[in-house]
Amino acid sequence: MITRGAATAKGFGFLNGYPNPIPSQAAFTTPGTYSWVAPANVRSVSVVAIGGGGGGSTSWSGGGGGGLGWATITVIPGQSYTVVVGSGGSTSNDGGNSYFINTSTVAGFGGRANGTAGGYVGNGGGNGGTGASGSSPGSNSSGGGGGGGYTGNGGNGSAGGAGASGSGGGGGGGGWDGGTTNNGGGGGGGVGILGQGSNGNGGAGGGGGSGGSNGGAGQNNQVGPGGSYGGGAGSPLSGGQGSSGGGGAVRIIWGKGRYYPSTNTGNY
Repeated sequence: MITRGAATAKGFGFLNGYPNPIPSQAAFTTPGTYSWVAPANVRSVSVVAIGGGGGGSTSWSGGGGGGLGWATITVIPGQSYTVVVGSGGSTSNDGGNSYFINTSTVAGFGGRANGTAGGYVGNGGGNGGTGASGSSPGSNSSGGGGGGGYTGNGGNGSAGGAGASGSGGGGGGGGWDGGTTNNGGGGGGGVGILGQGSNGNGGAGGGGGSGGSNGGAGQNNQVGPGGSYGGGAGSPLSGGQGSSGGGGAVRIIWGKGRYYPSTNTGNY
């Protein structure tokens, strides 16, 4: 018989009369709908959700970055919960929403192809950066917005130079490198799922924030895609083929003293 307050065989004590769960995690990084079952002794989780980045529009708008939301949520061991991961938007299409349980619990909403940034729901998070808007063929190419940060927004895209840097660990905005008028806009940087880290720098392709991947720089008649997770794609110069935003993600962590935005959120 184990009495309250005694250590378990694995070295973990009790919390509120229940054995502490072994610290662990579940990451969902491929777009789709999933079911996650709360393990034994897991009664509280911390979750981050990042929406997909918007696709670059053929009407000269860079895609908006996906929003990032995080929250601590009570769960029941053995019960199944819905996880949805939004896809990055293809050319002229919006990014998908990512969430845990439903969009009222914790969610990162997808960025839109018209440059509108994705928002978020949760205890905290950040909006994506807005995609830049070119006025007509012959104007500079438009960069995509960066993915939202853990405590701030993603960087905005630019239509005439480097995009803006992200804040609160968000991705940097994409821009135009100014090298030739044939180059497309750069994608916004994505955001990592292991907790808040450094901000992504703005550039011709936005830098990834909090360990996320960089957005692609537009060059040689190409348009830069958005970085994972949540970066918006750049737009073409003259209404040609755009590119895709970075896909979304959901990560669930549990164990004593593990919660977003940055407390013991690393891999276990």
